[in-house]
Amino acid sequence: MVTNDYITMNGNGFSKMEEEFIKRHHQHDVKENQCTSSLVKHIKAPIHLVWSLVRRFDQPQKYKPFVSRCVVQGDLQIGSVREVNVKSGLPATTSTERLEYLDDDEHILSMKIVGGDHRLKNYSSIVTVHPEVIDGRPGTLVIESFVVDVPDGNTKDETCYFVEALIKCNLKSLADVSERLAVQDRTEPIERM
Repeated sequence: MVTNDYITMNGNGFSKMEEEFIKRHHQHDVKENQCTSSLVKHIKAPIHLVWSLVRRFDQPQKYKPFVSRCVVQGDLQIGSVREVNVKSGLPATTSTERLEYLDDDEHILSMKIVGGDHRLKNYSSIVTVHPEVIDGRPGTLVIESFVVDVPDGNTKDETCYFVEALIKCNLKSLADVSERLAVQDRTEPIERM
């Protein structure tokens, strides 16, 4: 399925490069009553700008529109826990999340929800960020995948649709913030050989 330049795992719209990144970095151990998906977003900003936002486990509100506040316990290393306050309008007010993996060289961040007043049980996600060229300028391919339990009373499709909608909002906001920063940064075009 392709909508507004988001591509989800349920469709066959991935490029070979995207498929390779998903196979390499986005494999989840999916249990019987869980759903999973991968979403792709192309951002017209260089990787260093996009990664500088994604990697900030302590400041998700920099680009995630549903986060109003974040307090981190720990030293921003693997195992650190953050308490996130969610803005009104969502069926939650808090989420407790643990940093599972952070690799600044490969641009990979993984987190797991470990508590909160919501229905996203056994939720974990992986975000990878990859350099690419868009319209002759440095751009970034962002892939976010997740796995989550399907709550009682919901179907796999309903659960995936809900989580994908949240991720799409986050990725759209990440693109908006990154592209604004890129305009300020005035990145030069890449010369074609």
